[in-house]
Amino acid sequence: MRIVAGRGLAVLFLMLAGMPAVAETDPKLEAILAGDPVFKPQLLTLTEIPSPTGPAVALLNGKDLSDWDIWLGYRDPSITYVNKSEKPIGARRGGDPMFTALMLDGEPALRVDGATWGSIVHKGVFGNYHLRLEYKWTGKRHAPRLNLPENNGLLYHSFGADGSVYGTWMPAVEFEIMFGSTGMVVPVGTMVKPVTDAGRDRSLIDPQRRFMVGGRAVTVEQPAWNVEAATDAERPVGQWNVLDLYVLGDRAIHVVNGVPVMELRDLSVLNEDGSRTALTKGRIQFQSEGAETLFRRVTLTPINRLPRIVVK
Repeated sequence: MRIVAGRGLAVLFLMLAGMPAVAETDPKLEAILAGDPVFKPQLLTLTEIPSPTGPAVALLNGKDLSDWDIWLGYRDPSITYVNKSEKPIGARRGGDPMFTALMLDGEPALRVDGATWGSIVHKGVFGNYHLRLEYKWTGKRHAPRLNLPENNGLLYHSFGADGSVYGTWMPAVEFEIMFGSTGMVVPVGTMVKPVTDAGRDRSLIDPQRRFMVGGRAVTVEQPAWNVEAATDAERPVGQWNVLDLYVLGDRAIHVVNGVPVMELRDLSVLNEDGSRTALTKGRIQFQSEGAETLFRRVTLTPINRLPRIVVK
C-alpha cells in the first residue's frame, strides 16, 4: 500500500493491533491538538552556519566496528511493540550481520541490513557538535515493513541501558530517517521530552503535527508521539542523501539535503520524582528497522553555537 508521509510508525501500530490503517482521532488527542494553529507551508533556509571549534572526527573506519556496540531486539520484529514475555536477542559482542563495516567506492561505510531490529551505538559520549552523514536506501525491505516506507533512524543523546525501549533501542531523541518523513522528531522512550513548534496538518494521520516556525510550542510526548518534518526534502530511493544534525546544549536542528526541517529545544529527561534533567549529550545510535541502509561520510565536528533557521 502507499503510505502518506509521516504515517509509517503509526500505521504499523494499527496493523500490529489488527486495526484499520486509518482511524478516527482519539478524543483525548483531539483535545490536545485543539490549540494548534493550522499548518502553513514555509520556505526555510539555514544561515549563520557555525565554524568548527576543533578537528572533525570520522566515526567509521571501513575495517571494523570496534568503536561501536551492537544490540538486537526480537527474532520476530512484529512483536516489538506488543511483546510481554519474550526476551530480546541482546548484545552481539563479536559483531552481527545486521551491521557491517565495509569500504564502498574507496570510502569507509556502514551497511545496516534491517531484517532484525536493533541498534548500533557508538561508544563515545558527545555534546555540542555538528554531525554530518550521507545515507541511501538500497530498496530492500523486510517484514513486517514490506509494504511500508523504508525506515531507519539517527538517534542522538542516547543514554541508559541497551534495549530498554521496546527491548530493542536505547532511550534517545530521534532524527527520523524514514522515506517521506526524514527529519521528523520522535522521542525514543517515554521519559524523553523534546519541545518544538508545530502546526496542525490534517493531511497526516494522528497526531497531525508538523514543524512550523512560529507555531505552537509543544512537548513531543504520548499520545502526540511525533512532530513531522516541515517538508519532505529527501531524494528518491537509491540516491545519496545528506543529513546535518546540529546540537548545542539542550537544543538541536535537523537538516535534510541542505533544508532545515526541524528545530528542538528544552531536550530533557523526566525523572521518577517528576523533575526534569536537561539532555545535553549522549551516544550516537543507528537503528536497524526493516530496510537495508548504507551510511558513509559520518563525521562529527565540535561547535559552540547553532545556525539559524530563516523563513524566506
